[in-house]
Amino acid sequence: MEFNKEFDASGLSCPLPIVKTKKALVDMTSGQVLRVISTDPGSVCDMAAFAEQTGNPLLEQGTEGGKYVFFIKKA
Repeated sequence: MEFNKEFDASGLSCPLPIVKTKKALVDMTSGQVLRVISTDPGSVCDMAAFAEQTGNPLLEQGTEGGKYVFFIKKA
């Protein structure tokens, strides 16, 4: 999937991946896609909840090389 910006939260534990994802989205424009990489297993549930609560759609999630990868569209 194409994305406009990438944020690597590898090594960060909850709640930092969400906090830093929120900050990464601030300077993006509506419709742009952020790719987030995380090693925290809790981020799977957290990213889904974050997307629902903020209205920034979670377009796709999966794993890549033992890490969790998320694509979030800026609302």
